[in-house]
Amino acid sequence: MSLKDQFGKDVLITGWGHSRFGKLADETLESLIVQVATDAISTAGVEPSQIDEVYVGQFNAGMMPLAFPSSLALQVSPDLANVPATRVENACASGSAAFQQGTKSLLAGTAKTVLVIGAEKMTHAGADVVGAALLGADYDMAGRQSTTGFTGLFAEVAKHYAKRYDAAGSLGDILGSIAAKNHRNGVDNPYAQLRKDLGEEFCRTVSDKNPMVADPLRRTDCSPVSDGAAAVVLSVSPTGGATAPVRLAGFGQANDFFPTDRRDPTAFEATRASWQRALAMAGVGLEDLDLAEVHDCFTIAELLMYEAMGLTAPGEGARALEEGWVYKDGKLPVNVSGGLKAKGHPVGATGVSQHVLAAMQLTGTAGDMQLAAPRRAAVQNMGGVGIANYVSILEAA
Repeated sequence: MSLKDQFGKDVLITGWGHSRFGKLADETLESLIVQVATDAISTAGVEPSQIDEVYVGQFNAGMMPLAFPSSLALQVSPDLANVPATRVENACASGSAAFQQGTKSLLAGTAKTVLVIGAEKMTHAGADVVGAALLGADYDMAGRQSTTGFTGLFAEVAKHYAKRYDAAGSLGDILGSIAAKNHRNGVDNPYAQLRKDLGEEFCRTVSDKNPMVADPLRRTDCSPVSDGAAAVVLSVSPTGGATAPVRLAGFGQANDFFPTDRRDPTAFEATRASWQRALAMAGVGLEDLDLAEVHDCFTIAELLMYEAMGLTAPGEGARALEEGWVYKDGKLPVNVSGGLKAKGHPVGATGVSQHVLAAMQLTGTAGDMQLAAPRRAAVQNMGGVGIANYVSILEAA
């Protein structure tokens, strides 16, 4: 069983574009959207007039005065005039939410070619503005003052995890290993915001250059505030683009209850459900995947992802590192791009970026990041503390 078997048609990624991530003072939200949309349309080998629909993933939540960006993509070409365009928001999963909306338009038959864009401008806003915007994605903390922001929320997750599973007190070192892995991978990603191999000792140690942000999470355990954009063209058939298309084999979405007291803080149950739904639709298991791009907004999130996807049992995520499974030469490389941790996390762009980087791997166009002939990849994107969850299974066509 696969998506095509279930719905009777293909969904193909036929083109893509990706900006650099980081502090992009010379770029505007409009210029980033136009850049990546132009690249995606060009590499897909289609004309702007062939785009039937546009979806733009953006969180914003007050970080920018302009809260209505859907028509900015039309700036690419006069031929996009009157094309339906919709902004999609689901916290840090806005990019994948837009991707799935585009997918559903193709499956519904209301479009044959869809442009999906994820974009965010964050670095111009003050830390207090960004912090308040991100806390708007939490039921209990929205509108409240916090000195640690969203980091504090994931720090609480880490504390619960340590209390339940970390009898040896090694969680800090485990998280440091995840940070070091992703920083090392980010060196090879030309789009990444942080391209420096910091090493395990630095990432595991609290210092003046790596202070504690919210115990037990250090600066190296946190993804940076970023600007950036990414785009894909989705089509029901090959478009003769610059590279071979990539097939969407399956997808899953699941939302958890919003109030903290209705969730197990270490189980990420809806995340697990989204994985199960995507894998079931694709008709594959974890053993069939060659890489995964997952939502490591904080290192504890990646650790929990090993468990939510079923790579290890609950409480045993460290084994994926100890056995070398998630490194570039392991059985399931995770965040070869550097992940959110090193690549950066322009909120609305992240989910689309993950799809682009996975598609590049599957088409052999990932440059210095390239793995040896991968055939199948997973993308996992999350909004809030395990609240809105999306997984895609992609295959080389």
